[in-house]
Order: sequence, then structure tokens, then C-alpha cells
Amino acid sequence: MQPFLALGVILFGIGLYGALTKRNLIIVLISIEMMLNASNINLIAFSHFAVTPNANGQVFALFNIAIAAAEVAVGLAILLAFFRLRNSADVRDVNTMKW
Repeated sequence: MQPFLALGVILFGIGLYGALTKRNLIIVLISIEMMLNASNINLIAFSHFAVTPNANGQVFALFNIAIAAAEVAVGLAILLAFFRLRNSADVRDVNTMKW
């Protein structure tokens, strides 16, 4: 169980670092996806290696995947609209979304 949890923690840390330090919106979205996948690994590891294994963690992981797909769709739509308006994908330019 420990290798799976360690992998989840490492992936979550890399995703958190990328989301907080990078300036490109695409990299920030990829980092958020990495954090969601790390939580999926931990949910499945906890459900599989529990004292009484059940499918609760796997069901939560499926919901997490559905939320991640919706987040990607909305995030990419916002990114495309922002790029068409400003010709930039820099996070620092987001506060200039005034018409």
C-alpha cells in the first residue's frame, strides 16, 4: 500500500508545484489534472487495501474522473476565449479581462 500512497503524494506535490509556480494556463490545467489523478490513485489504493476491501474508493474515483473531464472542457473553453481576446496564455494577464 505504501508505494501507491507515495506515488500519489509525489504526483500531488508535482501538480501543486506546477499549479502554483507556472505562468502558462495550459501547464496550470495539466498540473490540476495531475493532482486529480493523484487523488484517484490514493482513493483506489485505500479502497483496495482496506481491512474490508470494497468499491467505495473506486466509485469516488469515477466521480473524480467525471469532474476532471468537465473541468478540462470548461478550462479549455475559457483558455480559448482568453487567447482570442489577448493573444496570450499567461496567468498574469488574466486580471485584464475587462472589456
